[in-house]
Amino acid sequence: MPKMIVSIDGVVIKEVQLTKDRTTLGRRPYNDVVIDNLAVSGEHAVLQMSGNEVYIEDLNSTNGTYINGKAVKKQLLQNNDTIEVGKYKIKFMTEQPGPSYEKTLLMKPGMVPPGGPAAAPAPAADLEQLQASIKVLSGAAAGRQVPLVKVVTTIGKPGVAVAAITKRPHGFVVAHVEGGNRPTVNGAEIGNEPITLKNGDLLELAGTQMQFVQAA
Repeated sequence: MPKMIVSIDGVVIKEVQLTKDRTTLGRRPYNDVVIDNLAVSGEHAVLQMSGNEVYIEDLNSTNGTYINGKAVKKQLLQNNDTIEVGKYKIKFMTEQPGPSYEKTLLMKPGMVPPGGPAAAPAPAADLEQLQASIKVLSGAAAGRQVPLVKVVTTIGKPGVAVAAITKRPHGFVVAHVEGGNRPTVNGAEIGNEPITLKNGDLLELAGTQMQFVQAA
């Protein structure tokens, strides 16, 4: 089944399965794929699936839609094509990717993500030695410790504040994904660039305080 892997500044923030004949992409919340960024038009582009073929069509967006660096109006997508929308890059894939693109998790309002299904694929060998977790310090889930077992774990409240914690070979980084309320690390707002996390760092997201804990 075709899928799209959305990333910004090298950080994977979401994975979307293309299950419908028509999938819309844009900044407005009613789109199938919402990218909350001012460089993205309210109704930016649409993906149309016909059998095994997927076409992307730009909907007269302000900043345009690019495929592999070239501006397009409508084009048939090929496996591993890179769609560029603003600062976001969307990799189109028609084959199952490796474990580097495990599915992300979103918290329900007031909740934190579970540790993930036990049957999830193991991370790549160079990531296996990295062990860390998020400890919830406030709210209804206070005291819960959530292992960061996936390559990308997405936390937050959709529409309010969402952040992605990505496991890299030399550590973990956190990036703001969407929402007007930017998360903070040790009291400082996360900007447009991912921030490297250190053991003991305090995160606050949508009113919930958490602590990053990394094994020595």
